[in-house]
Parts: sequence; structure tokens; C-alpha cells
Amino acid sequence: MSLHDDGHTVAGWTGTAIGTAGSAALGLAVCGWTPGFALGIALSVLALLVTWGLHLAGWGKPPGPRPRDQWSPRVRDRSARGGHVGCLGCRLAGRRRTPAPLPAVPGPATSPDEGTGTTGTAAATVSAGDSSS
Repeated sequence: MSLHDDGHTVAGWTGTAIGTAGSAALGLAVCGWTPGFALGIALSVLALLVTWGLHLAGWGKPPGPRPRDQWSPRVRDRSARGGHVGCLGCRLAGRRRTPAPLPAVPGPATSPDEGTGTTGTAAATVSAGDSSS
């Protein structure tokens, strides 16, 4: 298996197989086989719907990388029921998961006299003078 987790899912492979059959039918239609147009379009729509359904059932993958232990096509995505963050298919199905809030990052450290316009050197001088006595 490759080092990347791109499309190694049941939904991806099933949709690709049905879509390939639809493309072949459309290709035959271009060559003169009249039923190929309707069959090719129907198979292409079916590929879209089957892939979407399998993704929503947990046999697809969320956008972005997954942990390596979840790369196998036999592993079902348990987070699919609630929807994936940033996933168009999940949003179209009404599954909206909001991204986790970013952790609070403390702001820059400020000295107590920073907002008053004084430089803070007087406080340093006073504290230095207290330590000498």
C-alpha cells in the first residue's frame, strides 16, 4: 500500500467501477450504439449516488489524512454518522459537524504599567535598589 491514504475505500472503488462502466457505455454511444447515451448517463448518476450512500454509511473516508491503522478498506469510518468537518457530501445530507474550537493561546505577556505609558525602568530601578539593602 502507498504512503498516502487517497481513495482506498469501499466507496471509492465501487464508485470508480460503476463510473467506468458508465464511461464505457457513453464511449460506445459516441461510436454509434444508441442505447449507450441513456445507459451511460444512468450509470454515471448511479455511481454518484452509490458512492455518496456508501460514504454516508461509513465506507468512505473523511477529507484529509487518517491514522495509518484506518487505511485498510475493511475499516469502517465510525465518525460518518455525525458528519465530517469540511465534507460536501455530509453537508448535502444534512450532517453538519462544526470544527473543534482552537485551543486558547495565551496572549503576549504584559507588565502592569504597560498601558500607562511609563517605561518600566523605574520599577526595575526600585526593585534593584531594594535588593541592595
